[in-house]
Amino acid sequence: MPVSTPEALRLGEVEQLVLLAVLRLEGDAYAVPIRALIAREGGVALTRGSIYVTLDRLEKKGLVESAFSEPEAVPGGKARRLFRVRPDGMAALKAARRALDRLTAGTVLSRRS
Repeated sequence: MPVSTPEALRLGEVEQLVLLAVLRLEGDAYAVPIRALIAREGGVALTRGSIYVTLDRLEKKGLVESAFSEPEAVPGGKARRLFRVRPDGMAALKAARRALDRLTAGTVLSRRS
């Protein structure tokens, strides 16, 4: 696995969305439900290809890991590549959250309505 560097822990917006979706989906995180969750909860429509590219990039950074499931128990059923957030992925999400909180402090966004 890659060694975590400050660059690896910096996340782009799509990386944050995908990591959060993987975290929310727990043991059922593969491209189709990740994409659906981001669309439904985040209001962001991503292509399946962008999900795969992002998951591969996150895995190369050591922020997620994947394993193939057993094939579905139906004729022609396929195995799915399931993802889970690694500890460095959690650290990256927490760092991104702290940065947003610090930048939001003292703005109209930090005031209760």
